[in-house]
This record gives sequence, C-alpha cells and structure tokens, in this order.
Amino acid sequence: MRILTARFQNRSDFLAAYSHDLPTGGLFVPTTAPIDPATSVVVELICNGLPNKVLIRSTVLSWRPALPRLRVRAGAQVAFDAGEAEKRDFVLAALGGQVKEPRRRKHTRLPVEIAVSYRLHGSAEACDATLTEISIGGALLRSATPLPIGTDLVLSVVPPGGAAAMEIDSKVSYVLPTSVGIKFLLRDSGGQRRLRELCRRLRVSL
Repeated sequence: MRILTARFQNRSDFLAAYSHDLPTGGLFVPTTAPIDPATSVVVELICNGLPNKVLIRSTVLSWRPALPRLRVRAGAQVAFDAGEAEKRDFVLAALGGQVKEPRRRKHTRLPVEIAVSYRLHGSAEACDATLTEISIGGALLRSATPLPIGTDLVLSVVPPGGAAAMEIDSKVSYVLPTSVGIKFLLRDSGGQRRLRELCRRLRVSL
C-alpha cells in the first residue's frame, strides 16, 4: 500500500485541506504522482500540535495535475476509512486544543488490519481479535471481549510470509470505545529484534 505524506504547519493549514463534507473525513494531499481513484493508501499526517505522526488508512477519491498559471497544486483527494474514526477524532481534538498534554510516543504506530489472537495470562483459551495499529512499543487491539486497564495478555501474531505465530507479552494500558491500547512487555533484546522484524514485514506488506 502506498504511503502519502501530508505536512501542515499548524491547525489552520490542516483545516484548509480537511474535508468536512465527507462522512468519514478526508484530506487533500499534495502529490505529483498520479493515483487512480479507489486506490487504498495510508496518509502519514505530520502537523505542529500533534504529539506524533499519525498514519490513517484512506481511499483516493480523485487526483488532479498541477495548474501553475492558476497556482493549483497537484494532489489527491482522499477519504479516511470508516474504521479510522477514533484516530480522526483524536487529530481534530488535538489540533483544536481539546487534548490536555497529549502523550508523545517513542515509535510511530503503523495502521494495519490483520486477524490475531490473544490469551490471558494463566489461561490456555485463545480469543480472536483484530490488530489495527502496531509499533515496537505497543498496538491497538479490537476485541469483542472487554479488556480492563492492567489486563496481562499474550498476543499471537503470524508475520507476513511466516508459518509460526509470534507471541508477545502485553498489558492493556488504555481503553477506547471500540478497542484497547496494549503495551508490549519486552524483557530482552531478542524480543525487540523480533518485533522490529515483524513491523518491517507488516510495513512492506501494506
């Protein structure tokens, strides 16, 4: 999947490119490379006022070439995917000053949509879930089963191109309306190397 970088100096610049009329929200992203409508992309959003880069799964609605005489930039109009509503709302709230001291992450989260499973510590029963974001430090997990803050679990992920699942000790660090944020508990350098490789494979597979 192609990644489009959208850089804005401030909230006003972002809102000038933001599409309020789209049901799921969207952006005009400058890019000189033509992109066909209905192409799935990831928008890498960078703006003063956001604690981190935000990567949002999107779909291209249209692309236009540059018109220098009219001072029109080349670029793509994209719509955010429906499943990115929480991320969209966070961006709008953070840039609107409604998020008090938003926490800065050490690693940028990669948006994904892959089936995974997990089990609670001390239990052998596996539960199905969906991974929607991941970085070396943690992930966003969508599960039908409520998981309170502080829950210890073991996440099981099959890397792209792999045959065996990778198991990662984790802890629920925050709860959102439809998902939970989990922190990876890496106890050795080998675990960090495996996670870096997992994230690399997932990024290549986008």
